[in-house]
Amino acid sequence: MTPAARVQAAIEVLDRILAGAPAEQALIGWARSSRYAGSGDRAAVRDHVFDALRRRRSCAARSGLPESGRVLMIGALRDDLRETIFTGATHAPAELNAGEKSALAAAPATLPDPVRLNYPDWLDGALRTALGDDLGAVMAAQADRAPVFLRANPQRGTESALMAALDADGISIRRRDEVPGAFEVLSGSNKIKQSRAYLEGLVELQDLSSQAAVAALPVTDGMEILDYCAGGGGKSLALAARVTGHITAHDVAYERMADLPVRAERAGVRIRLARPTDLRRATQDMVLVDAPCSGSGTWRRTPDAKWRLTAEKLADLCALQARILEEALVFARPGGLLAYMTCSLLREENEDQLAAFLARYPGARLLDQRRFSPLTGGDGFFLGVMRVS
Repeated sequence: MTPAARVQAAIEVLDRILAGAPAEQALIGWARSSRYAGSGDRAAVRDHVFDALRRRRSCAARSGLPESGRVLMIGALRDDLRETIFTGATHAPAELNAGEKSALAAAPATLPDPVRLNYPDWLDGALRTALGDDLGAVMAAQADRAPVFLRANPQRGTESALMAALDADGISIRRRDEVPGAFEVLSGSNKIKQSRAYLEGLVELQDLSSQAAVAALPVTDGMEILDYCAGGGGKSLALAARVTGHITAHDVAYERMADLPVRAERAGVRIRLARPTDLRRATQDMVLVDAPCSGSGTWRRTPDAKWRLTAEKLADLCALQARILEEALVFARPGGLLAYMTCSLLREENEDQLAAFLARYPGARLLDQRRFSPLTGGDGFFLGVMRVS
């Protein structure tokens, strides 16, 4: 596909998304109907789509026209590229018409913060409260593609061994000093899952902030640990690589953990999977709640989620988080730990959620709470640790 044909494909995918289709579903649908597109074409179209979604409001504003896939791509492309892309040639987008050229010329030079920084108007107050002076820098970072991070697995080999293995497969990395064993992928990220280092369990894909949050948990060898909302099990695997203990992974949707046994075997660790009926009350030294949330800290990786979030959905999520914390509490032994995590930027889901829990359960005591900023390159993340009576 030519560069112009890739932009036209992105326009068509964006139109499906704007009509209500989830981004991944729209991209998969396009790929299945476009068998001629190679892996490089699919990656390029995906990049166009996600870049436009991350900057959806500012792209539309720069175009000065009602939102559409074409308008977003007109706004996303620099002025010097438009003439070579919007040519009307075979498989290319149509040339800019007089109305589009006029709208571009009349587009405002200055934009209000929610438009310039690409977030919904209704979240302006909440984001300002949560981020303060970092609002501009954090939201600008959220408009860029997320870096790829790896976690070294000491159960399978040394860091020097994994670096040599990745280098042999054409994958370049660098250490990140924020977390022991964390690496940022500089090139070759598309090769990771086929690399020897990954297939032999020397490394696991895991965001930098997620690694930092697990590293901050006060765990020691021999602890009974319950990962109450395990999902795919990334944090269970990170805990198992860090300490020798008894780690149980649980999720209300048991099928979400389907791949965890294979991942654990590859990593050389043992993790027990549990259904709700398998759990025993007041037995765990630590219960980890990685709660369902808005995902506002992951918007650069899931940009369409930013535009699907509503005030009503946020309220529902906060109520769900409170309920899950209360459910998880019963499994912590007296004197044990209850750890709460989200990948959210918002106080409503983080500090305020913990404050409300502590008010309901005065026997619980806050030991630590901290944020992990997207300005490090990782997701926006939150961790709170409480001791319960």
